[in-house]
Amino acid sequence: MSDWFTVEKIDAQTFAISEYKHWEETHCYLLCGRERALLIDTGLGVANIKKIVENLTDLPVMAVVTHAHWDHIGGLRYFDNIAVHEFEKDWLSGHFPLPLQVIKNNLTKFPCDFPTNFNIDNYQIFQGEPQKILHDGDLLDLGDRLIQAVHTPGHSPGYCCFYEPERGYLFSGDLVYKGCLYAFYPTTEPRFFYNSVKRVRKLNLARILPGHHQLNIPVSLIDEIEAGFAQIEKSSKLKQGSGLFDFGDFQIHI
Repeated sequence: MSDWFTVEKIDAQTFAISEYKHWEETHCYLLCGRERALLIDTGLGVANIKKIVENLTDLPVMAVVTHAHWDHIGGLRYFDNIAVHEFEKDWLSGHFPLPLQVIKNNLTKFPCDFPTNFNIDNYQIFQGEPQKILHDGDLLDLGDRLIQAVHTPGHSPGYCCFYEPERGYLFSGDLVYKGCLYAFYPTTEPRFFYNSVKRVRKLNLARILPGHHQLNIPVSLIDEIEAGFAQIEKSSKLKQGSGLFDFGDFQIHI
C-alpha cells in the first residue's frame, strides 16, 4: 500500500483517505453500503487512490466530487464511474477555469515529499465524461445507506455537500473546515457561500467531515462560520475583493 495516503476509520463502513504530506492536507471519504460504495472526492492525483480503495472494499465504487477543483478531481482518472454536479460538467470536458501552470504552481507551492514515481512535468488536470450528473436533492443508494447531494454553491457554481441523514454525517468538502475558506476566485460568489453555510446549518448533524486539514472538527464550527459571514455582511464587505478576514480557527478570503 502507498505510504502517500493515510487511512482513518470513521466507523465500520466509513473511511477517511488523506494526503497529509501535502500542504493542502486533502481528505477523501469512502462510504461502503451493502451493494456498492461511494468515494467522495479523489484528491490531488499524485498517487493511485484506487489501490487504497480496493484494499478497503470489494464493492463496485462510484467516485463523486464535491466540486471540480484540481485538488478534488485528481484521482478521477482511476475510476470508470464518476459523478459531478450539472453546473460543473463542462469543467471536466475541456473548460476547466484555470490554466495548467497555475495548478502546477499550487501543487508545488511548498516543499513536499511526493511519491517517487510522480513527475510534475507530466501532471495533467483530469478531463473526462461523467457517467452521472448530480442535481440538488439527488439520493445515492448504496444498498443500506442513502447519501443526499446538497447543492451548496459559493466556493464554486456546482458545489455539493453530501449528507447522510441516518448517521448525521455532513461531508462538507471546502464549505466548512478549519482553515481559509476561499470565495475570491472569479468562479466563486461570497453571498452564495454564506447562504450555503446557512442551509447546511439547518441539517440534523452529528459530525462534519471536511475536505482539508484537521479531520476532527466540532459541528459548532458551522455556527462560527455563519456568524463570521454575518459580520462581514453587516460591514457591507460581502463582495469579492474585500480581502481576508481572520476569525481564529478559520479565515474567510473574499
